[in-house]
Formats: sequence, structure tokens, C-alpha cells
Amino acid sequence: MKLLPSRRNGLWLVLLFLAITAAVYWPGLQGSYLFDDYPNIVDNQGVQPPDASLPSLINAALSSPASDFKRPLASLSFAINYLISGLDPFWMKATNLVIHLLNGLLVFLLARALLLVREEDAPVADGFPAVESGMARASVVGALVAGGWMLLPINLTGVLYVVQRMESMANLFVLIGLFGYVTGRRLMLANAPASSVPSKGNFGFSTYFRGFVLCLTSVTIPTALGLLAKETAVMLPLYALLIEWALFQFGESVESRPFPGASDVKAPRDLRVVGLYLLFLVLPMLLGLVWLVPGLLKPETWASRDFTLGTRLLSEARIVVDYIAWTLLPTPNALSFYHDDFRISIGLTTPWSTLGSIAFLIIFIGAAIWLRSRKPLVSLGMALFLGCQLLTGTILPLELIYEHRNYFASFGLLMAVVPILAAPCNRPFALPRHVLLGGLFLCWAALTALTSYAWGNPLRLAEDLASRAPDSPRSQYELGRTYIIYSHYDPVSPFTALAYAPLERSAALPGSSILPEQALIFMNAKMHLPLKDSWWRSLIAKLKAHTPGVQDESSLGALTQCARENHCDLPRDRMIDAFMAALAHPHPSARLLATYGDYAWNVLNDKELGVHMTREAIETSPNEAAYRITLVRMMVALGRADEAAQALQQLERLNIGGRLNNSLEPLREQLARLPRE
Repeated sequence: MKLLPSRRNGLWLVLLFLAITAAVYWPGLQGSYLFDDYPNIVDNQGVQPPDASLPSLINAALSSPASDFKRPLASLSFAINYLISGLDPFWMKATNLVIHLLNGLLVFLLARALLLVREEDAPVADGFPAVESGMARASVVGALVAGGWMLLPINLTGVLYVVQRMESMANLFVLIGLFGYVTGRRLMLANAPASSVPSKGNFGFSTYFRGFVLCLTSVTIPTALGLLAKETAVMLPLYALLIEWALFQFGESVESRPFPGASDVKAPRDLRVVGLYLLFLVLPMLLGLVWLVPGLLKPETWASRDFTLGTRLLSEARIVVDYIAWTLLPTPNALSFYHDDFRISIGLTTPWSTLGSIAFLIIFIGAAIWLRSRKPLVSLGMALFLGCQLLTGTILPLELIYEHRNYFASFGLLMAVVPILAAPCNRPFALPRHVLLGGLFLCWAALTALTSYAWGNPLRLAEDLASRAPDSPRSQYELGRTYIIYSHYDPVSPFTALAYAPLERSAALPGSSILPEQALIFMNAKMHLPLKDSWWRSLIAKLKAHTPGVQDESSLGALTQCARENHCDLPRDRMIDAFMAALAHPHPSARLLATYGDYAWNVLNDKELGVHMTREAIETSPNEAAYRITLVRMMVALGRADEAAQALQQLERLNIGGRLNNSLEPLREQLARLPRE
């Protein structure tokens, strides 16, 4: 009779944490968009469909500029938000919060399932398993893991940073897949056939076989669905393998798993499980490396970054160690959102913490292996944390640091720490452990609440982030940009005077893009104030010194649009110098080529140059419909009917599912009105 109330304790506790998390995040829902929200949502017409027709939704799903894989599920969710509530950021963030709460519930189910595996393995008195106490403890500790995970400050950007719905949605499927895998393996172990080799007699539709099918589908279907939200879901099979390694150990029956503290024994291995990982993890991983590595060895792959493959790996050693501290013992200055002030490691002792971090990680990995047979859950948690870093923290030429990359990794750390601190009252030092755990929960909730409050107001957030990271070019730029927005381009507004200092500070900081110079030029041009020559010199010098990045391209695009719309009187010679500096680097991007084509056509009135640059953009990115649409319009405007028809025909090949119908129909009508040669 005590079993149900005990199990309900954990459920009531996790419901309490869900309510607390919703309350903590509520103030932050009132805030605005930030940083990458603009190119992915606000300025992305694709996720703002005119209607809910199938072609419009297909176009929305394939409109993400964040990845070549387009992340269609996440983009489609933004489009649905738009259809229901427009671009109101409140409902975008509220949807993110709902996903986070769902993930919290899944974390509870997964943590409880993992804890139950160890409860089943534990030796008990008189040979009878303590089912009731085991279920109760697993339920309560699982709720604590989920509650801590939902309240961790490092996970805040997965909720209030709208575009990172991509991360939280991908992990929704990861958590579903892992829960299904653990459930399936428990069924297999409890109902193992006489032999791990399939035969007519033991391979029927038994409970064991249902468990194996559940394992198989759990590491494949959720991975595929998660990939539609973000590529990080590809790690699901690896996480399942780590669970297998730490807890199930590829055993074919319950008896084949040594309980904690037992000596390792050679037990029968389930060949079906081994085959599953060979087929769905090892083989895809090898194929992926064959596909990726040649490109990673090309210098142009790293041209737009301030680091090489070698310096990235050295730097990431420090960053991964930082992530551990930021997760468990966070501070406001550490969780500053912008981390472009990070000092890149250029050698083992430059800075000295590089070597120390590498040594720490070696010890960390060794400890995870050593604890596998002694404290399997601790070992598993450490392994999951490290496994999560393998995709974003190793060889891919991504930006070095983002807090949201720990959205799943933080679960691993909590699985390693919380069960130890939540030890039963009859264990040594139980009271100090409980006090420490309670203190951590209070610190996590308080910092998340304070940060959420700051996120609830754009000006408050910009000032808060600039104070947290005074040497970050992006944080200073964002503060200046926010002042500009609040100034409403009024020269006598007090916010106008406030904008100059942070923007000029941002422009002078090492590693800064041309965003601050662009903002200064843009602001003064719109208000018809003098443009400092030093701003132009700094902007052009930066474009000459480094291959333009996404932010540099966005800056040139903003200046081009302002000039095209006659809102800014920009000196043409300076703009041409800026474009020439940017295009002088090898392999310019399609976006940069198209932007210069836009400027040449609309501002310089050099139609042939505009056409040439647009064709170059198409050649660089042949599957991007926007450049082909522009080319058709140019040909129509020049009266070149045959060339327009040819460009239109090539564009129609990209009309997957009718997603370009709204753009194609007006182009066909314009072409039909042209006289044929």
C-alpha cells in the first residue's frame, strides 16, 4: 500500500519544479529578440508565411539561413508561431518555455529510469529486492535532477533566446529516444532468450523482441526527427552507447550486469545490441569523418575564423572545463551570453591554463572509466557531459563558446552530482550533503530568476550583459545598438549621446567585427549628422585584414539597404572601397557577392555589374532561390526576355512542393508582358 504514495512523491515534486521554473522564467517572456534572432526570424521572410497553405509551409521549413541542412522542423515551428501571433516575441518565448518544461518532464522520466537500473542491480538483504524503497528513491532523486536541470542558469538561453528553440527542440527528441532505449533494454534484460543468437525458436514476437525493437526505433526515429530541428540530435546514438557502456554493459540478461562494487566478470554479450551500434553509430560516424575531414584540412575553411584547427582544440580544452564550473557553480560574469572576449590558446602554455585544463580533462576521463564499476551513475553522468562536447567542441569550425551547447551536457553533470548529494539519511554525511544540494538549488534558481528579469526588458538586458562582459565587442555593440533603437533616430534624444561610447569602445576591442562602425555610420547618416572618417578607415581596415564573417556581411547589407532606400547618404567611394576590401579575399560568399550586386544595381546604377555579381552569387550557391529570383527580375527590367525565361526555368527547378509559387507567379506575369525577340 505504500508503493503508490511513494511514487507519487516524485511526481508531485517534479510538478512543483515545473511550476517554479515557469514562475522564474515568466518575467523574461516580456523581452525582445536578440542577436541571431534577427537573421533567423525577424528578417527572415520565409518564416513569416502569408498563409497556412502547403507551399507556404514548405517554403518556411526550408528557409533557415543558419545551416545548409535548413533545420526544417524548427523553422516550421517559428512559422506556426507567426501565423498564430505574428512576430510578437512573447509567444515565441512562451513556446520555448513550454518545450523546456516538456524536456524537464522527460529528464525526470529518463533520470528515474536510469536510477531504477541501478536499484535493480543493487545487492539486498535476504535476497529480495527493495522494490518499494527503490522506486521511491528513484522517483524523488529523478525529480531533483529534473528540477535542477530546469533551473540551471546555463540553460536559460535555450528558453529566452528564441532561435535556440532549435537546440531545445532537438533535445526533446534526444530525451524521448534515450528514455525509450533505457525502457527497451530493461525489457530485454528481464526477458532474455536462451541464446543471444537469433533462431526460429527464440526470435518470436516476445517481450524480449519488443524491447529490442523499442531500442532500435529509439536510436533511429528520434534521431532523424531531432535532426530536422538541429544537427546536435545526431549525438543520440552516442549517448545511448554511453548508457549501455556504463549501466547495461552489453549484457544479455540481468545476471550479466555486475552490481556496483562487484569485480568485472566476462559475461555473455548480446550480439544484437553490438550489431545495432555497429550499424547505426560506428558506420555513420566513419562515413561522416570521411566526408568532413578533407574539407576541414583546407585553409579556406578556417579563413573567416580567428583560430585554426589546432588552436581551436587547445582552446576548447579550457572551454569544456569552464562549462563544468558554469553549470554547477555559475556566476553572472561567467554566464555573460557574449563570449567573444575569450582569449584563444595558441600553445600549451599560452595561456598557462591550457595545459592545466588538458591535464584536468585527462583525469576527468580516467575517473569516469575508473568509476564505471564502482559508481556507474557518476561515471555515466561524466561520460554524457564529455560526449555532448564531441560535436561542437572539437574539429568543426564553429564559434568557440555558446552556453546553449550545454543544454543536454548539463543533464550529465547533474546525474553525476545530484544522486550523491541526495543520499539517504542513513548514509555518512547525509545532512551536509542535503544542505549543499539545497544551497545549489537556491543559487541556481536565484541567478536564473535575476537573469530572466534582465531579459524581460531590452535596455535592461543590454546594460546587464555589457556590465557582465565589459571586454566583449558584441556586448558593447549591443548596448550601443539598443541606445540607438531607444533614440528613435532623434539627434536631441539623450539615448543618442549614450550610443557613441559603447559603439566606439566595441570598435576598438580586439576581435571586433565591423558591426560597431556600421552602426555609427548608419546612425549618423540617418540623422544627417557628420560621418567620421575614422569610422570608415577602421571598417575598411578590418575588411582587408580578415575574411568577412556573417556579421561583416550583415553590416554591408544594412548599409546597402539604407542607401538603396535613400535613408542614408553614404559616400560611394567609401562603400566601393569597403566592398573591394571584402571581395579581395579568396572564395567570397554568395551573400557578399549578392549584396555588392544589389549595391551596384540600385545605388551605382551599374546594371551590368549588378547582373554579373548576381550570377556569381548563383554560381557560388546554386540552390539559394533568392539570388535566382533577383536575376529574373534584373533580366525582366533590362528587357532580356530570353535570358529571363532561361533564369526562370532554372528557378522553377527549386520549387519543391510549390514553396516558391508566390514568387514565381508574379515573375511569370512580368515575363509574359515582355516582347520576344
